[in-house]
Amino acid sequence: MAPPVKSGPRYNEMINVPKVRVIDDEGENLGILYTREAIERAFELGLDLVEVSPNAPPVCKFLDVGKFRYEAQKKANLARKSQKTQEIKEIKMRPNIDDHDYDVKMRAIHKFIGEGDKVKVTLRFRGRELSHQQLGMNLLKRVQEDAAELAKVEAYPRMEGRQMLMVLSPK
Repeated sequence: MAPPVKSGPRYNEMINVPKVRVIDDEGENLGILYTREAIERAFELGLDLVEVSPNAPPVCKFLDVGKFRYEAQKKANLARKSQKTQEIKEIKMRPNIDDHDYDVKMRAIHKFIGEGDKVKVTLRFRGRELSHQQLGMNLLKRVQEDAAELAKVEAYPRMEGRQMLMVLSPK
């Protein structure tokens, strides 16, 4: 049975190459040393020999492994926390929408685009409205023109059953 796979950098006896480039605890380059000798030097300083770059020849530093792992994990958590995921927000309208209602929907679209999200504009047709699709197309063109300075059209208006869809994304 194989030993459990350790995640993270190789260190001390896990480094299985004969020679490594060594950087000491002050950041000085000590040159290429035999791995055994480098591990002994690290132990004299009370530190571990940690592989920081596995290229040929591997670059190793004199570090405290626990501290190194902790710092790496902290950095990964910070990167994950600060990344912004782009969501798709949906705005629903009807072809005979009134001016004030339209303005309210446009404010919401501007807010969503400003936050960096994509906006899916859905125009719902009911009953006999379906025979007047040009009204819906005109409304979506108006939305496109009003949002032109902030957003670009990612998916142009298209019919899907009883709905007309358009997707806007931030410029």
